[in-house]
Amino acid sequence: MQWKVEVVSTDVLVLGGGMAGFRAALAAQAQGADVTLAYRARGASPYVIGFNAPIGSVDPMDSPDVFYEDMLKGGYFLNDRRLVRLLAEKSVDAFHELVAWGVPFAHAADSANGGGQVLQRHLSGNRYPRSVFVPESTGGAILQVMANRARSLGIHQIAGQKAVELLRDGADVVGAVLWKPHSDQITVVHARAVVIAMGGIGRLYADSTYPVDVGADGLGMALDAGARLIDMEFVQFEPVVTVWPQECRGMEMPTSMLGDGAHLLNNRGERFMLGYNPPLGERGIEKARLALFIQREIDEGRGFPEGGVAFDATVLSEQQRESYVSHCRRLRAAGVDPATTPPIVAPAAHSMMGGVAVDGDCWSGVPGLYVGGEAAGGVHGASRIAGNGCSDTLVFGAIAGGGAARGMLPATARDWPAIEASAIARLAHADGGACAEDVRQAKEDMRKVLSEAAGIWRNGPGLTAGLAAFGALHENIFRMRAGSREAAVELREARRMAAVGTTVLQAALGRTESRGAHQRTDFPATDNTRWLQHIAFTRGGNDELVQSLEPIH
Repeated sequence: MQWKVEVVSTDVLVLGGGMAGFRAALAAQAQGADVTLAYRARGASPYVIGFNAPIGSVDPMDSPDVFYEDMLKGGYFLNDRRLVRLLAEKSVDAFHELVAWGVPFAHAADSANGGGQVLQRHLSGNRYPRSVFVPESTGGAILQVMANRARSLGIHQIAGQKAVELLRDGADVVGAVLWKPHSDQITVVHARAVVIAMGGIGRLYADSTYPVDVGADGLGMALDAGARLIDMEFVQFEPVVTVWPQECRGMEMPTSMLGDGAHLLNNRGERFMLGYNPPLGERGIEKARLALFIQREIDEGRGFPEGGVAFDATVLSEQQRESYVSHCRRLRAAGVDPATTPPIVAPAAHSMMGGVAVDGDCWSGVPGLYVGGEAAGGVHGASRIAGNGCSDTLVFGAIAGGGAARGMLPATARDWPAIEASAIARLAHADGGACAEDVRQAKEDMRKVLSEAAGIWRNGPGLTAGLAAFGALHENIFRMRAGSREAAVELREARRMAAVGTTVLQAALGRTESRGAHQRTDFPATDNTRWLQHIAFTRGGNDELVQSLEPIH
């Protein structure tokens, strides 16, 4: 069973079709590079409901300096200061850039032709209202504008194909192998720089808010290529994810609704957050702590039978509630009117604060490899304040694309047939091997182990048992052989999932404290004397994981 191979060449190859990917492609093209953008789907970007930009429209006291301070506090001071400064300042530039490109951000109703006050929502962890938005769909609107711009500028797009391998020539990353699902066709892309903008851990957990095309693959590819992963123990559990109605399961309710005045209620009808966070209740608290308190209500028997707490938006004015157009539409389509009936919500695995360690140009330290968006680690520290996911993709997507264009490898002669053969050989398959469904089951087994051992609450015995179980699954996956092309791709993904999942478990076991999104019941205190530093992972000479400690930049 041979592959049909097409070869193309470009200056900068961007992997990922979400906001980070498109923004990276546009930035690289603006530097004069020939750019190719390759992606299977849009990732989590279409579901974004706003992004933080300290433009001071609603409250003139806001500023990049205040935003910087909020991020450090919200990240429990584990953040890379240079990256925080970049995000604080360049998020303003990102907003004005998108306005110039035609993104229709919400304005006050009395604004003439959008020329008046830009509306900003107050999200958890932010001192002031800071999130700009498009009522119908912020992520969808931004993506559409950037996609149209990329098309008009002639950026080459390879849609519907997924990155399955990086091309490597010694220490250099020089392109990637793409696969068209359910076919025997692969595309080999030669490039002088590659940007990974493929999202974070996503479906590494069993019950995740992320779509199926985000599964830690970009992190695994970067690790294999020689990059460092940092802060992998810090998994963000989105606090208010819908568990009922069933038709909306997995939909994040906006924390900005809580900022507007929505309430969280337990099965006794109590507004329980007033007890945990007086006098503000659901407001003025960052996501990690909010998720912990909601989970405590559920664990101690004060949740509803559906497995969560009530998200009561009936107390909002009609104008406030109906400004969340897509959420209200989806709930009503499922038979639940948020004006009269609260949906039930609970925490769910959402995003990763950690990722590939990068510098101020989003360079990974590996020649030719840049990383942007959620795949890059360091900026958020131990917890990401609400609204910063989109800010991250826009700012560091642009930085990664520009950095890649400026840092392209020299156009030297390479042994391309050998480079291609080495990458394609890693997709080996033969009659008699495992089918794709067998590999998918192995992936599902890993998700279950990780969810149980490294969930919202952790402890030493549970993590140790999880590592043992995960190790057995890891070993089994590395013994498997693929019996088809589809199984070969699934198996490569499973092996990368195993490596990335191991870093989460090992880092969580090693960090003997509680900080932000990492909560140890056996080490409940925060230990700044010992643990104000990163846990990092690299590949060793025998392909094993090497763990180390790194200072905060």
